[in-house]
Amino acid sequence: MTLSIHTNAAAMVALQNLNKTSNELSDVQTKLNTGLKVGGAKDNAAVYAVAQGMRSDIRALSAVQSSLDRSVSIADVALAAGESISDLLVEMREKATAAMDPSIDTFSRQAYDADFKALIDQISVILQNAEFDGANILNGSITGGIAFLADADASRSITLRSQDLSLGGSIITLATTASLGTVTLATAAVSAIQTSLDNVNQALANLGSDAKKMEAHRGFVGKLMDSLTVGVGNLVDADLAKESARLQALQVKQQLGVQSLSIANSQPQIILNLLQGG
Repeated sequence: MTLSIHTNAAAMVALQNLNKTSNELSDVQTKLNTGLKVGGAKDNAAVYAVAQGMRSDIRALSAVQSSLDRSVSIADVALAAGESISDLLVEMREKATAAMDPSIDTFSRQAYDADFKALIDQISVILQNAEFDGANILNGSITGGIAFLADADASRSITLRSQDLSLGGSIITLATTASLGTVTLATAAVSAIQTSLDNVNQALANLGSDAKKMEAHRGFVGKLMDSLTVGVGNLVDADLAKESARLQALQVKQQLGVQSLSIANSQPQIILNLLQGG
């Protein structure tokens, strides 16, 4: 090898290798600090683009899950109210049946009638309070039901059907003015209550079916989000054990590079030694 004080080829090679090692070391330290092997488009443009698309889907599905959480809560409130109304109708039938007895005195009949009307008022109270987040699917304020998000593209929806349990309606046929004042009125009330009870129980079955459907879809969306999250991790997460081992190797390599550069830089001193020898 030619000895020269102007050009030190060995030092340049050693410096290039040292710079390469330093860059690799910086890359490993970044991966260890962030936990990501692909932290940006510069690291791997294709993988970053795919991962960003999957992250977008996850965030969109988070909105879907929130929508379905709301649907389940609305259904739960409606079911609780509907079951209470069904219990009240059972109690009302008992009192109306008792009022059909022609042998009871006026005082007893008035007592039955007062209790009966109090139960009617209680049904109205329950209907008006069967609300969650401004939505009430039992009092007739919403027709057809409420549509909730079903997928990340918001192109599909899943519907929670409304059940109008208003007094004097198609489900509860018993009128708000129903009375047990006479045997005839009590007989008519029993008939209306029985029909209403059958209708309410069917409405509750429909509502329960819808609620179960909402919960099942919410569970699916949650699993889909988990799968996408794992998929993103597989694409961009760094193997920290592997990178830790690589860090140690590069640190040793860097130290050796520094020593090699020091040796290369000392080669021009040989010229001085030759001159001194002369």
